[in-house]
Amino acid sequence: MTLKLQTGARLVVATHNPGKVVEIAALFDGRFDAVSAGELGLPEPEETEATFMGNAVLKARAAADAAHLPAIADDSGLSVRGLGGAPGVLSARWAGEPRDFGVAMDRVARELAERGSDDRFAWFTCALAVAWPDGPVVAVEGRVEGELVFPGRGGQGFGYDPIFRPTGLEITFAEMDPAHKHAISHRARAFEKLKAVLL
Repeated sequence: MTLKLQTGARLVVATHNPGKVVEIAALFDGRFDAVSAGELGLPEPEETEATFMGNAVLKARAAADAAHLPAIADDSGLSVRGLGGAPGVLSARWAGEPRDFGVAMDRVARELAERGSDDRFAWFTCALAVAWPDGPVVAVEGRVEGELVFPGRGGQGFGYDPIFRPTGLEITFAEMDPAHKHAISHRARAFEKLKAVLL
């Protein structure tokens, strides 16, 4: 079978987050009829894998098989060298329920202080997987490195963006124009790799 996605094809975005559907559709330049797993009433699988790639594949596979359509999933998060790579795949869980990333960012700062670490090096990872129903999976990963700033700055973006300043820039992801962030982010880098394979 050919591992290409046809323009205009229906593509399930394996998320219950409406904002993520819009962002993924935009990164694909609106080529696909994107519909979320939430809109289709699909359950969210438990993220049991130890890596971003593993969780992305797990979510894409579950959505594709349940919807009988190609599905895309991402798993992304922040890793902090001074915390041994944490929060990593637990990035969203550090924000609790309901998600409050103010709590998560405070925890990052608190745990670095408790370790007596002044290492501010960190990186965002985005793993993307596209699965076909009962078929193959294509998975890629993108990464962007930078350093943490406390307190956080800026009101754009989401998640840990206010405390992350990409290498070589003076502003955080949350201080950037969204178009600028989308051009250099870990998700954009992963998408470039995915487009090269699929389009």
